[in-house]
Amino acid sequence: MAEVLERFAEYLRFEKGCSEHTVRAYTGDVRGLITFAGTRGTEVADIDLSLLRAWLAEQTRRGAARTTVARQVSSAKTFGAWAVREQVMATDPAARLQAPKAHRVLPGVLDPGQAARAAEVAGDEPVDLRDALIVELLYSCGIRVGELCGLDLADVDADRRVLRVIGKGDKQRAVPYGAPAARAVADWLARGRPALATAASGEALLLGVRGGRLDQRMARTVVHRATAAQGTDVGPHGLRHSAATHLLEGGADLRVVQELLGHSSLATTQLYTHVSVERLRAVHDQAHPRA
Repeated sequence: MAEVLERFAEYLRFEKGCSEHTVRAYTGDVRGLITFAGTRGTEVADIDLSLLRAWLAEQTRRGAARTTVARQVSSAKTFGAWAVREQVMATDPAARLQAPKAHRVLPGVLDPGQAARAAEVAGDEPVDLRDALIVELLYSCGIRVGELCGLDLADVDADRRVLRVIGKGDKQRAVPYGAPAARAVADWLARGRPALATAASGEALLLGVRGGRLDQRMARTVVHRATAAQGTDVGPHGLRHSAATHLLEGGADLRVVQELLGHSSLATTQLYTHVSVERLRAVHDQAHPRA
C-alpha cells in the first residue's frame, strides 16, 4: 500500500499540480479505502464498485458530512483512473460512482469595520506587524491562506501595489492591494521581517518566529484570534469570503471578482459571495422600469 500511495501522491503533486492540502486529503482517503478493502480480504487490484459503495456507506454510517463523502468519491475516481493507467487495476471501479450533492456551508462574513479593526496593529513587535499584514492581505486581496504563505519577496510589486499569486494548478494571477495593505507591507519589510529573518528564511515574504516560512496553521491561528476579538470568529476563508462579498456589494462585476479570487468557474464565485438585500433593492430601484 505504501508504494501505491507514494506513486499516487507523486501523480497528484507533479502531474495534476494539486496543493499539498489536496494531496494529503486524497491520499488519506485512498489509504482508508485500501484499509477497508483489506479488512474484507480484497487486494487493491480487485476493488470493485460494490466495495466502493460499501466503503462510502460505512463513512456515512460513522457520521461523515456530505462534503466529506463527496470528496472521498472524488478521491476514489481520481485514484481509479490513475490506477488503470498505471496498470494497478485492470478496470476502473469508480467510473460509475456518483457523489452526493454536497450542502455548501458558507463561512461567516465580517462587516468592513470589523475587518479593518481585525487588521489593526495591537503592538509594535515584529510578530505584531506580521500578524497585521496576514489579516490585511487576506482581506484586501481575497487570496487563499496557502497562496498567502507561498508568497516570496519578489511577488510583491510595491510600486504598482500588486501581488503575484500562484493559485491552484500553479496558475498565476496578479492581485492588486490598497493603501492600508501597502502600509502594512512597508512596515513589515522595514521593521518586522529583518528582525525575524535567518539563514533559513530564503525569499519567503512571511516568516515564523524561528525565521522559516510561515506555515498555514499559524496563519489560521492569527486570523481566528484577530477576528474573534471583533465578535465574529472566522478563519482565512471567512476573510476571503468577506472580501468577495464587499467587492460585490460595492458594485464590482462578478467576473472581476472571479479573476481576483482565482476561480476557474464563475459558478464557484457565486457560491462564495453574498448579495445583501439592500444591494438587491438598490439595483432593482435603479434598473427596473416598474421599481
